[in-house]
Amino acid sequence: MQLFSIEYISLVVGFLILLIGIWGILTRKNILKMVIGFSLFDTGTHIIIVALGYVRNKTAPILDQANLQTNTAQKIVDPVPQALVLTAIVIGLGVTALMLVYAMKLHNEKKTLNIEKYNDLKW
Repeated sequence: MQLFSIEYISLVVGFLILLIGIWGILTRKNILKMVIGFSLFDTGTHIIIVALGYVRNKTAPILDQANLQTNTAQKIVDPVPQALVLTAIVIGLGVTALMLVYAMKLHNEKKTLNIEKYNDLKW
């Protein structure tokens, strides 16, 4: 395998996006910026899973009469990582929407999105 093949490039890009998301979650004080960091973390995870499931020179797992041969299992890609990522995208969208609604309610209550201003539940 080449050093700069699509598998390695997509893995590196996925890990970079994941790390940027973690950095945004942990270092930002604005709730909206933290939600954006979570979305970046989620997207980086999706890219990593798809990159790990990628197999060069294989085809989609769609069987028809032309594909029915004795060695079909060696010619198709495992569909589980793709299905997991599609499910994770939908769940991530729902969680992001929930976080944005929660941020909107917090802003209506305190008139700020800075997490340092929310000290109601601090010790």
